[in-house]
Amino acid sequence: MSFKLPSLFKKKGDEEEQVANKDKQNLERIEEFSRGLVTIQDIIAPEAIEVDFTYQKINSTYTRTLFVAGYPRVVPANWLSPLINFPHQINTSMFVFPVDSKEILDNLKRKITEMEAEIQSDLRAGKISNINTEVKLEDARVIREQLAKGAERFFQFGLYVTIKASSLKELNKVTSSVQSTLGSLLIVSKKATLQMGEGFKTTLPMGIDKLGVTRNMDTTSLATTFPFTSSELTMESGIVYGINEHNESLVIFDRFKMENANMVIFAKSGAGKSYTVKLEILRQVMFGTEVIVLDPEHEYEDLSNAVGGEYINFTFGSDAKINPFDLSAVYREGENELGQKIISLHGLLKIMLGDMTSRQEAILDRALVAAYKAKGITPDPATQTNQPPLMEDLYKALIGFEDDAADDLSMRLEKFITGSFRGIFDHASNIDITNQFTVFSVKEMEEELRPIAMYIILDFIWTRVKKELKKRILIIDEAWYFMKHKDSASFIHSMAKRARKYYLGITTITQDVEDFLQNEYGKAIVSNSSIQFLMKQSTASMQTLTETFYLSEGERQLVMAADVGEGIFFAGQNHVALRVVASEDEDAIITTNPEEIVKKEIAKTSTGVKKIKFPREKSLLKTNKPKPKPPEKKKEAPKDYYQREDDGKKKTIDSPRENVQKQDKVEDVNRSEQKITKPNNAPKKTNRVRYTVDQYTPPEVFKDNK
Repeated sequence: MSFKLPSLFKKKGDEEEQVANKDKQNLERIEEFSRGLVTIQDIIAPEAIEVDFTYQKINSTYTRTLFVAGYPRVVPANWLSPLINFPHQINTSMFVFPVDSKEILDNLKRKITEMEAEIQSDLRAGKISNINTEVKLEDARVIREQLAKGAERFFQFGLYVTIKASSLKELNKVTSSVQSTLGSLLIVSKKATLQMGEGFKTTLPMGIDKLGVTRNMDTTSLATTFPFTSSELTMESGIVYGINEHNESLVIFDRFKMENANMVIFAKSGAGKSYTVKLEILRQVMFGTEVIVLDPEHEYEDLSNAVGGEYINFTFGSDAKINPFDLSAVYREGENELGQKIISLHGLLKIMLGDMTSRQEAILDRALVAAYKAKGITPDPATQTNQPPLMEDLYKALIGFEDDAADDLSMRLEKFITGSFRGIFDHASNIDITNQFTVFSVKEMEEELRPIAMYIILDFIWTRVKKELKKRILIIDEAWYFMKHKDSASFIHSMAKRARKYYLGITTITQDVEDFLQNEYGKAIVSNSSIQFLMKQSTASMQTLTETFYLSEGERQLVMAADVGEGIFFAGQNHVALRVVASEDEDAIITTNPEEIVKKEIAKTSTGVKKIKFPREKSLLKTNKPKPKPPEKKKEAPKDYYQREDDGKKKTIDSPRENVQKQDKVEDVNRSEQKITKPNNAPKKTNRVRYTVDQYTPPEVFKDNK
C-alpha cells in the first residue's frame, strides 16, 4: 500500500509569479474599465481640428500664428504697448532663455575680428566701407564691454502672436491689421506656414517653444519688452475720477481733451452708476462746466437742490412747456437749420403717431414745410427768427390737405391737439436753460407719453446747445428708453457724432446692456464715445460685453466680481481698474444708499445738528437769471432815535437800544406784532443777506470763485 504525501514546501518563484499574474489581471480590468470613462482630455479636447498651410480651424474658430523675425535697432520702453492693447482677441507669448556670457563673449570676439577685417579690406582696396558693417561693429564693441563689466547679460528672446477669428475672412483682415501694427513698430512678422499646429501650441500657457525663432537680446533691451507696464491715466488738468487699483495712483482725466468728450457707463442696478455720475457732476460744475441731465427716475432732485440748480418737473399738468418746433435761430455756414429740424420732427411724430407709409411720410413732410411757411419761416436764415409754429399749426395743415393719408395722420394727431393729451406738446416754450446745472425730470409723466416727452426734451436741449458755444455735458440716464424706438436711437447717435462740434460731451448711462448693444445705433454710440466705464455686471451680460470690448478672462472676472463703485475705465487706447472715491462732503450730497441716509439722519438728530441747507446765494453755480432779492428784514433802529408803532399810536423814543428793550419788558409788549419803521432822515444801511442758524455754509470747494 502506497501513500502520496502532500508537498509541504513550494518554490518561492511560483508564488511571486501567481501574484504577478493577479496584478496583471487587475491592471487589465482597470484599463478595460477606464476605457469606458470620460477623461479630462476628453472634456477639454475640441470636437475637430483642421490644420491648413496658413491657418488652423478648431471647432468653428480659425487661428493663425505669427512669429517675429526682425526687430528695430533701438526701442523705447513699453514699445510693445500697441500690440498688448490691440483691439481684438489675440494670444501673445514671449520666451526668454538665458545664455552663458562666456560663450557670447567668444562669439562677439570672433564677429568683431571678422567685421574689422572686412572694413580694413575695403579701405585697402580703396572702397567705401559698408555703413551697416560699421554700425554692427560699434554695437558689438559696446555689448562686449558691458558683458565684460557684468553690467549686462545675454538672452534669447522669442515673440509669437496667435490670432483668433470666427471666419477665414475675418482672420485675414485681423492678420493684416496685426502685421500693419507690428510694421509701424519696425517689426518684421511672418506667418508660421506649415507649422500652424506647433505655433498654436507655442502660444498656449504651457511654456513650450515649439517654433524656436529667437533673437539675441541684452538685459536692457529685454526689459523694454516687459508687457505689464502700469497704465496711468493722469493728465495735467481735469477732474479726479477715482483711484487706479493697480498702483493706487489718481485717475485725473479731462474728457474734453479726447477726440470726443462722449462717455458710456454700463452697470447693473446697485453697482454705483448714479453715485459715479453725480460725483462727476459736482466736480465738473466746480470747474465751470454746464451740466444738463435728462432724469427719468427722480435721481437728481436732491443734488439739484443742494447746489442751487434748476429742477424742471415735466408732467402732464405742469406749467413747464416745450414747443418741439423751436429753431435755434443761429446760422452756421453749410447747415440747413430748418431741414435738420424737420428731420428731427419726423422722428418725433413717428413715435407719437406710429408707423407710416411712404405716402404718409411725404404728406407729413409737406405739412411741416407748410406749417413753417405759414409763420414766414423758410430755409433763408433771416426768416428763422420768426415765431415758430405749434403742433396745432401742423394739425391745421394736415386738415387742409384733401387726401386720405393726410386725414389718417390728422386723426392720429387729434388727441394731442383737442383730445385727452391736449395741452402737453402744443404750447409755446416757456422755459430756458440758464442755470449751470439743469435737470429735466419725466418720472411723473404717463408711461405712454414718456418716450415722447424724453425725445422733445432732448431735441429742446440740442436746439439750445447749438445757440451758444460753451463747455457742456449732457447726461442721458436710462438710455435704453431711446433704444426702443429706431428714430430716438438714431437721434442720440446723430447727437453723439456732432457733439464735439458744439463743445458738448454726452454721457449715456444704461443697465440694460443687451438691448443697448444689440441695437445698431447703440453700438455706434459706444464707438463714438472715447470713454467707457464698465461697472459690476451680471453673468448674462458678460458675453455681449466681452465681444464688444474684447475683454480678457481676467477682466471678465474683475467686472463680475467688482464691488460698488468699481470697474474698468477705458479712455482711448488705455484702460485701468478704477475705484470711485468721494470726500465726506461729496458723499453727504450724492449718496442714494437708504441705509447710509438713515444713519446720517440719526447721527445728526442725536448730536443736535440741523439738516444741511445750501443757500442759493452761496451756490457755486452760475446763472443768467437775475438773483432774487433777499427777503426784507426788520431794520434795526439807530441809537438815540427811531419810531415804533404800538396799537396804532406812534411813540418817539430818544433812548438807546438797551433802554427800549427794558421798556418793552416792562410794558409786556409782543415784539412779533410790532412794526418798526425808519424815518426818512434815518441813516442808510447796506442791505446784507444773513442766514439763519439752521442754514449750513457749504465747504470751501463749493463757494463762488470770485
